[in-house]
Amino acid sequence: MDCRKFEITLISASDLEDVRKLFKMKVHARVSIGSNPNTEKRSPTDKHGEINPAWNFSMKYTISEWMIQYPNDMLVIKLYCKRKLGDRYIGEVHMSMKELYEYSYASGGSAIMTCPVHKGCAQSQGVLRFSYRFGERVTIDKLVLAESIAGWSMC
Repeated sequence: MDCRKFEITLISASDLEDVRKLFKMKVHARVSIGSNPNTEKRSPTDKHGEINPAWNFSMKYTISEWMIQYPNDMLVIKLYCKRKLGDRYIGEVHMSMKELYEYSYASGGSAIMTCPVHKGCAQSQGVLRFSYRFGERVTIDKLVLAESIAGWSMC
């Protein structure tokens, strides 16, 4: 099976909607690829930036080669404010894996993006900045793949 390494680094966000009027906002991100909920990974919580959080946190995936050939598979980054009574949704960014690959192809497979943060159909409030990198295509034996599910996953 043909696969590719994919690494995303959440850099920062700015001018986010303040969803916590009484206390400080403590923001974290949840990143997933495609429609598989098992791919979700979470960033540490920024406790100081409030509406301008910074993470500089990297996450690694192994994705199937077909994910960059069709526009249906999306990179989804959802932002949340941490609360004791349950996290409060701030907004999210959606990008097609195919578009990300095509955009980064000219610069050797890596790029830095600044994208508006959307909340439903409402106009965006704030932006999210992240970098990403695609690795070389590799062929993984299904037996090796089954043994390596714990670390890098998705292929």
